[in-house]
Amino acid sequence: MNSEAKFELKNRLNDKESTKSVTLAEVLVEAIVSGELVSGSKISEPELAKRYQVSRGPLREAMMRLEGLGLIERIAHVGARVISLSPEKLIELYAVRESLEGMAARLAARHISQDEILTLEILLAKHSNHIDQVEGASYFHQEGDFDFHYRIIKASRNQKLISLLCDELYHLLRMYRYQSPRAQSRPKEALNEHKYILQAIRNRDEELAEMLMRRHISGSRKLIEQQILLVEND
Repeated sequence: MNSEAKFELKNRLNDKESTKSVTLAEVLVEAIVSGELVSGSKISEPELAKRYQVSRGPLREAMMRLEGLGLIERIAHVGARVISLSPEKLIELYAVRESLEGMAARLAARHISQDEILTLEILLAKHSNHIDQVEGASYFHQEGDFDFHYRIIKASRNQKLISLLCDELYHLLRMYRYQSPRAQSRPKEALNEHKYILQAIRNRDEELAEMLMRRHISGSRKLIEQQILLVEND
């Protein structure tokens, strides 16, 4: 085998290993978000390698991806742990989210296409059907294109906002949605607020879209604060 062929083979092997790490990272993200890998639990790389039948190389790369997403943290003399989302941390996260998603809604009102508006209308109709089916017990567990907020952020056309909200903060928020007590949920109110936000965006009312989005997220933050008070008073 000549040197050029060896170089090509090495690149192909590296690509294969990289693909493995990306796929494994996606699997681990879902395990953390769903609570399969318990919040605050210590991570054993040998156990994960055995469970998912992967070598340590792709696993370490996947762990680095998770660390970059803020889903795991490394503690001196302890090792890697799944992130713990305390109520206090969530309040900070929602404060950032309120500001950034408000900006995203404003920009979406400026840049969104008619096709995207139609898709969002269909999406909210599906969410409404789900809430009716469960008699208002919960909102649809959203992810990616099924997430109203995710689509609004994408419609902002601002790549920095998209990176911050859809990559760095997104899975932390999903983790909270899956694992938070249902007492903090307000599905019918949330759906109505989504409809008002979409109406403002449809009307190209940038100021109103931002105000409604900020108010919507602020409402969720206040529920978290109320939950903290309830726990402290128990």
